[in-house]
Amino acid sequence: MKEVKCECGHVNPHGTVLCEACGRALTEEAKQEKLHDMRYEGSARRSQTYTTSIIDKIWNFFSSVKVGIWLIVVTLIASAVGTILPQQMYIPPSVDPASYYADTYGWAGKVYYTLGFNNLYGSWWYLILIASIGISLVICSLDRVIPLYKALKKQRVTRHEGFLKRQRVFGTSQIEKSDDEFIRVKEKLKEKRYQIREENGNILAEKGRFSRWGPYINHIGLIIFLIGAMMRFIPGMYVDKVLWIREGERKVLPGTHEQYYLKNDKFILQTYDKQKDSAVFNEAIDRVGTIAKNYQSNVELFKREKGELPGEENLKKIKSKKIKVNQPLTFDHYAVYQVDFKMNEFQAMSFDLMNKDTGKKFGKIKVDLFNPKDSYDLGGGHKIELMGYYPDFSGFSKSGEPKTKSPVPNNPAFLFNMITPEHPKGEVSFVAIKQNVEPFGNNEYKMSFAGLDTRNVSALAVKKDLTLWVIALGGIIFMIGVAQGAYWNHRRIWLQRKGQKVILAAHTNKNWYGLKKDISYVIKDSSIHEPVDQLQEIEKE
Repeated sequence: MKEVKCECGHVNPHGTVLCEACGRALTEEAKQEKLHDMRYEGSARRSQTYTTSIIDKIWNFFSSVKVGIWLIVVTLIASAVGTILPQQMYIPPSVDPASYYADTYGWAGKVYYTLGFNNLYGSWWYLILIASIGISLVICSLDRVIPLYKALKKQRVTRHEGFLKRQRVFGTSQIEKSDDEFIRVKEKLKEKRYQIREENGNILAEKGRFSRWGPYINHIGLIIFLIGAMMRFIPGMYVDKVLWIREGERKVLPGTHEQYYLKNDKFILQTYDKQKDSAVFNEAIDRVGTIAKNYQSNVELFKREKGELPGEENLKKIKSKKIKVNQPLTFDHYAVYQVDFKMNEFQAMSFDLMNKDTGKKFGKIKVDLFNPKDSYDLGGGHKIELMGYYPDFSGFSKSGEPKTKSPVPNNPAFLFNMITPEHPKGEVSFVAIKQNVEPFGNNEYKMSFAGLDTRNVSALAVKKDLTLWVIALGGIIFMIGVAQGAYWNHRRIWLQRKGQKVILAAHTNKNWYGLKKDISYVIKDSSIHEPVDQLQEIEKE
């Protein structure tokens, strides 16, 4: 595309509406305007100049402010929809997500899962939306800020008279001794902290140009913020997991690539006592019962030696810590917080093999609810076979099969085969809490409940965030841009002489009242007339 040479001699890029140097209108549309559109100084924007190639079309699509707004609106709507049902991180970890959403929420849950709303912030289409917003911000900024910067940098002091006449604030005066008047005006402009440039006896007074870059500083801050948000999907940059760990257990810490392990030595719960503690808690204790005063996990941190294969062998103890609320275990950019607990979780159940008629017992078995055996030999021809184990029994299916909701032993149930000398093939008994069902008729023997072992469980939040400083930096830069664009404005005042005629024109990107006030102060006690607001005159017409 050919460049456009103005009558003043300045060569402008193709698509320029107002000459960058003198401000002369270069298009018929600009010549017909009553007031010039000064948002981008009439500069040549790529999106309005090149429209033919596929690159041009992509550039023009993302350079549209409307497209950027719609991308943000769609992302906000998607984020809102993602809060309707729980995210996958909050459902039981042992269940299949597809089945969970379909069974719990019906067809809506199935659609929710199919579209990826269950793991919204990690879904491919959500990441594309975030990336598209970032691309839109970059292209929008480049499409506007580069031409605007060039136009402001190349502007001359002496501007074309047609340019000055089409400014919102404009006026003319007849002055015989303009030199003396200009000297007084310059002094007052300096009092108002205007930067003054002179050329051929003409004046350009300017201040606050840096405020024009405020929106683009905002964009830079937002782009950095989005980069920080997307960095959270890079493995090792961000971890936010919950670990349920029982007393005596040692587990790998999630998000540490099996490098760190944690052992829960003991969980401690302390509650407020009406007799020992302050009376201010008495009313709350009477209303809700037990109130936690402190709950903590006494833990040990282990690290796998370098070069060793993943596993619990060759672990080196790093430190011990009493983790309390707001007193986390910290190490290697990780922090482990105490967030929840579960008291008296079922660990093992004991049963006696008993003759129903005589009440005689023939031995006891102890079933580990997390690692049950297939059979238990009681001696003397007495043996118990575990035919089925249902940790979280939830009833029977239509076919009569027992069902379990989860692998956590919240409501354990068992299907035993009791082998005795009288019944070498065994007798089948279904045993649950307060239930003892004999599915194949009356049995001679039964499994009698003999005891329960429990232990406490701690819920620990494992957190790591190496992106926080990037997000914070983006936020700080964004706020700098907000302040830059909100509290300052770009003001320009042109004073030009045509013989004894003095032309005064002015422009600002906002706060016209402040600009007019500056002009009134500057021309006070001079022969220069107060300029008019041409926009008000046009609106009256």
